[in-house]
Amino acid sequence: MLQRLLITNYALIDHLEIDFSQGLTIVTGETGAGKSIILGALSLILGERADSQVTRDKSKKTIVEAVIDAGRFDLYSFFSENALDNDGPELVIRREIAPSGRSRALVNDSVVPLTALRELMTRLVDIHSQHSNMLLAQPAFQLSVLDSIAGNTARLSEYGSLFNDYRHAASALVKAQELAAKAHTQEDYLRFQLDQLAEAQLEPDEDIELEAEQKVLANAATIRESLWDINANIDSEEDSTLQRLNRAANQLEQLEGTLTEVDGMSARVRSALIELQDIAQSVNHISSYVQDDPQRLEYIEERLDTIYSLQRKHNVANLDELLALQQDLKRQLDEIDNSEERIVQLTRERDNLLEKVCAAAKELSTARHAAAKTFVSQVMPLAHELGMKNLAFEIAFSEVAPCTTGTDAVEFKFAFNKNQPLMPVKDTASGGEISRLMLCVKDVIAHSVDMPTLIFDEVDTGVSGNVASKIGALMHDMAQRLQVIAITHLPQVAAYADAHLLVAKSDTDQSTVTTLKRLNDAEHVQEIARMLSGGTIGQAAIENARQLIVDSH
Repeated sequence: MLQRLLITNYALIDHLEIDFSQGLTIVTGETGAGKSIILGALSLILGERADSQVTRDKSKKTIVEAVIDAGRFDLYSFFSENALDNDGPELVIRREIAPSGRSRALVNDSVVPLTALRELMTRLVDIHSQHSNMLLAQPAFQLSVLDSIAGNTARLSEYGSLFNDYRHAASALVKAQELAAKAHTQEDYLRFQLDQLAEAQLEPDEDIELEAEQKVLANAATIRESLWDINANIDSEEDSTLQRLNRAANQLEQLEGTLTEVDGMSARVRSALIELQDIAQSVNHISSYVQDDPQRLEYIEERLDTIYSLQRKHNVANLDELLALQQDLKRQLDEIDNSEERIVQLTRERDNLLEKVCAAAKELSTARHAAAKTFVSQVMPLAHELGMKNLAFEIAFSEVAPCTTGTDAVEFKFAFNKNQPLMPVKDTASGGEISRLMLCVKDVIAHSVDMPTLIFDEVDTGVSGNVASKIGALMHDMAQRLQVIAITHLPQVAAYADAHLLVAKSDTDQSTVTTLKRLNDAEHVQEIARMLSGGTIGQAAIENARQLIVDSH
């Protein structure tokens, strides 16, 4: 519900602030008083593009701000998708136009793009003018009307779950088919690569072991000579290191009884002797198997060349990556070998889900067709009462491929005159007739759908007398379930007001300004009397106004 509207520095409005209430709010005023200006300011809140020409004082910002109670609407998804905070039901919507002409939109003090603002405000406020079809012209809304009347909430939930599963299954099938088609074109090449790698009989860490052995074999003679020299230095037949250390140990043992400073040194030397003897044995053992083997060296070099060539060919850094590639090639070929079976399985899953989707869609469609008949039967009498005696209305159904809402495409079609073809609402008559039709339609759907605040701009154009009174009664009835704001020039409609706002224009020393005032009971009677008399307000006009108000309630 629109609770408050603030307009600053907009067209003929210097500063205007007005509170709105539940029920039917009537806005009246003389021609040219500025009613369209207020609607223009409201359109900014609804996300329409800003025009810097509307700025009254070019040195100041233009501000339009609305406070809306959105408690009965589920807006969680909107705030979540747009990363906005929403601590309660009250929303503050604000549009600002800078002197430079740049504008910005804010929701609860967070800047949002105009597309997001339009999405939000479509759910909260609907301005309906003579040339505007708004929600009614949108196929999605037409379908939602029928679903609401049909009570399709549970059916839509079940269908949506099935359709989501079907869409995933269909996507998986397409992906599998694309991969299979692509893989089959590469199968021979993949198999050639795998056969080449398999033929090489690669082993983990093989290259590291071969490279180490290659170094030994390539330097076998030098290594063997070094080992022999080491062994000779440690344990030769004449004056070896071991012999010298053994003599030193004996001499230290003789001194230990005499010179306390060398106590224990002989044991340390003998420990070194044991270590050197072990080293000498190890060196002797190593030298025994370090042999020249030209054939083994040639094999190793050929093997390493095979490994390096494969690494270069497949653009990998080492043998581990080469083995990983081999496993990946095996996996790809396994998938190709099993792709037909996989596609058959996915096709079966998709077809089973499609069958369930179509069955659920048929249930939705059956309910919608029944709801369409109910809807038409409710709209027609209201339209006839409002002077559209020749109105024809039907809801056309066509079948489409399964989508998020089922397999139905619907279109509301109307004709206002005899022998006139039925046409979509966007192409049918303009002016008073279409406005009254929208009033009828919205009255019906207001019983089933959470409608936004409805703002009617002279929906009563072109009517008078009894029809005008019925329009007022219809809007007053709608206002028992939702907030209705109506701009009118007919006293028969204004008499039904729960709240009455008067738009007026006046001159100051510097300029002309538009104001908006909430009328009290006496002022309400005076304004209706003015509308009745069209000029000077006499006692008769006042009495007629009072009687009109009494009759309307």
